[in-house]
Amino acid sequence: MKRRAMDMTKGPILKQLIVFTIPMLIGNLFQQLYNMVDTIVIGQQEGSNALAAVGATGSICFFFNSFAFGMGAGIGVIVAQYIGAGDERYVKKTIGNAIYVVLSVAVVMSTLGAGLAEVILRALGTPEELLADAVLYMRVACIGIIAIAAYNAISSILRALGDSVTPLIFLIVASAINVGLDLLFVVQFDWSVFGVALATIIAQMISAIGSLIYAYKRIPYFRISREYYKPDRKLIRQCFRIGIPVSLQNSMIAVSCIALQAVVNSFKEIAIAANTAVSRFDQLIQQPYSSLGAALVTFTGQNMGAGNIDRVRKGFRKGMLICGVFSLILFPIGFFGGRGIMHIFVSEEPVIELGVRALRINVCFYFLLGMIYVARSVLNGAGDTAAALLNGIVEVACRVGFAYPLTMIPQIGVMGIWWTTVSTWTVTGIIVTGRYLSGKWKTKAIVHRKN
Repeated sequence: MKRRAMDMTKGPILKQLIVFTIPMLIGNLFQQLYNMVDTIVIGQQEGSNALAAVGATGSICFFFNSFAFGMGAGIGVIVAQYIGAGDERYVKKTIGNAIYVVLSVAVVMSTLGAGLAEVILRALGTPEELLADAVLYMRVACIGIIAIAAYNAISSILRALGDSVTPLIFLIVASAINVGLDLLFVVQFDWSVFGVALATIIAQMISAIGSLIYAYKRIPYFRISREYYKPDRKLIRQCFRIGIPVSLQNSMIAVSCIALQAVVNSFKEIAIAANTAVSRFDQLIQQPYSSLGAALVTFTGQNMGAGNIDRVRKGFRKGMLICGVFSLILFPIGFFGGRGIMHIFVSEEPVIELGVRALRINVCFYFLLGMIYVARSVLNGAGDTAAALLNGIVEVACRVGFAYPLTMIPQIGVMGIWWTTVSTWTVTGIIVTGRYLSGKWKTKAIVHRKN
């Protein structure tokens, strides 16, 4: 564990960010493999209608999952700040109290998601021919939120300790299992969308259980006595103080994507299938930014706990540099390789043509997307909860405000779906970077170094 953990309060910043980011990137790519394999198997084996049914649930499932992601991220920020402050006792207390936070959020979101699946999908205007498969997929996926919440919380704590390698190992194993189960359930058993959802849940459960066993056996912070499990109202409030705004940020982003999905649904199956494939690729292409963001959350959390404000500012600048390099590398892949990318997901020519045009729009704005991840991650790591809410509000306003007007312009039409996406990236990136430049995050640390 000591070999994998990283003290990010001292040492070369650029090297630390890159070393931390690389395992995160590999892990996130494997995590996206869950969705990629689902999409490829469904699209090639069952056709564009089944693919569209899965795609129609994407934003909604993300909405319910976002609370699990947000609470895990909040717990990680608190642990990172206590690590930076050198307070081992409160690191253990945070881990002990995190159980109550994670379980309560997971149970509520799982119940709501599975119970309201059909109501929500009908309200969004999901085409009748897709509805049955979409409802089935969403219900099965929401049942697995507990596994997502558990794995995400444990991984966030490990990353807060400076270990980005261990979560990668469990993701690789789970991804391999997911691929095998997809082929078994869909190709051999012909379980269609149910098989895809079930394979993902099983893989996530294995990842969660494996990471928990490892943490208990190998990391002293997780072998805690009964006193650390005693509910601590202050710590639980801190978890919710950071976790709820991050959850709301993610859920509001999901709401904005749901609103956009309703617009997509109005264009019927070809647009839904093309948007599903493009979204899957965009999720993959965003992983360098997301991985860098995770590194910056840990970096910022540890340094805020240690009182190293100037080092946080330097970390932001290094993060923007890495973001620029990523964007240059990703541009030719999306712009010139669109047809090959779309062929991976579907074989219908109208869907491919529409997807290629969409990819060429999106790829031109990837740097602005990266700006969101860099600035937002520094602010979240600092404990600036107002920034998290601001980010979510802006994304909702932009996606809702741009989608209908752009798609109603005859010269734009269906392409307004993707112009809405890149316009949202642009506005949000500028605003969240402005929040960082305001400097308000400097006073938001939850803990301070012990004397």
